[in-house]
Amino acid sequence: MSPASARSSVGLIAVFCAAQTFAQLGAFTFPALLPGFFDIWSLSHTQAGWLSGIFFGAYSAAVPLLVALTDRIEARRIYIAAVSLTALSHLGMAFLAQGFLSALGFRILAGIGWAGTYMVGLKALTDHLEGAILSRGVAAHAASIGVSGSLSFLLAGLMATWLDWQTAFVAGAIGAAGALMVAVVLFPKDPRPPPRPPGGKLLDFKPVFRNRSAMAYAIGYCVHTWEMFVVRSWAVTFLVFTAAQTGEQINFLVPTVVAMLMELVGTVMSVAGNEMAVRIGRRRWILTVMVCSMGVSLIVGFSAAWGYAVATAICLLYNALIYADSASLTAGTVGSAEPGRRGATLAIHAMMGYGGGFVGPLVMGVLLDWLGGESVLNWGLGFAHLAVVMLIGPAAFAILKPRDISGDRPAG
Repeated sequence: MSPASARSSVGLIAVFCAAQTFAQLGAFTFPALLPGFFDIWSLSHTQAGWLSGIFFGAYSAAVPLLVALTDRIEARRIYIAAVSLTALSHLGMAFLAQGFLSALGFRILAGIGWAGTYMVGLKALTDHLEGAILSRGVAAHAASIGVSGSLSFLLAGLMATWLDWQTAFVAGAIGAAGALMVAVVLFPKDPRPPPRPPGGKLLDFKPVFRNRSAMAYAIGYCVHTWEMFVVRSWAVTFLVFTAAQTGEQINFLVPTVVAMLMELVGTVMSVAGNEMAVRIGRRRWILTVMVCSMGVSLIVGFSAAWGYAVATAICLLYNALIYADSASLTAGTVGSAEPGRRGATLAIHAMMGYGGGFVGPLVMGVLLDWLGGESVLNWGLGFAHLAVVMLIGPAAFAILKPRDISGDRPAG
């Protein structure tokens, strides 16, 4: 790649990352404010799990169609429509939601909007990238999501403290409107028609399922996202419980600030993890991270008995491990996709990943209710179920034997 081409690619990555940063600002407003909604809307833990998970369930249901469409029509158009829906969903939460059922509807709309924003945006970006810059572009894109996710927790906490919870959702809508402006003005138009998959129907995913390497990474992403979104959805509530359990007075490191730091640490780890995957072999790195995160999942819930500071430190460590293979898994899927099927392959990757993201938070809420509510033991058992789920990832790698991608150093 020539220096001029490299500079052009870096500028393009920056534009897409800016859009994703704005689009994500309201994504975690609900989990950031979840402890308050137990009282405001009289939620059970199962209902809270539904409201947390349905965002990812709607994403998982919509993403196969929306991302597969990018193999046939311009991804930019889908992105613009989806980010507009995201803004409307946040406004609906702010001004129309009055309880579990109405909030569930707007969370579904938000999930559909994100389905046409995150992976569609990634597809639009990677259509303009090849070679080593592709893997790094995927990592940078994931980093922008992480940075914005951290700001989402912080912004929601500040808005709810200074003003009210409705204003926190309005702030998310303003962020989505900013993403819309970036997309309209700065996203490049593709003058060429997207290449049609050879002889396939729009939603014919059978060739993707036959791609053993891509499917191994996608299955790994499914259990990774199950784990990630349990932590994203329930971390603030867990830390609020921990503070109440120990009776500690928290000044600066309140739960929403800790959640922000978790996202920031995770973002750094996602990018650094992809670089490690390039250097030591993608499969080796991903398996190492999965095993380490399984170990920490067995103790994180029980740390509520050890004091708020210890629980916070373990949450930060656990989140760092979870994120360490995030970009590596997605880049593995992108790099394993067949020519002309990148959109369809990303659609399956996202559907499986966010299917896990839907089920995980819901399972956590059901477990807490089934075990009898919040206690140190029940939080410990709730988080420990993740170690069992994560066993699926190494098993998939052992059976399907995914390959390293272009630019990776072979594992040997």
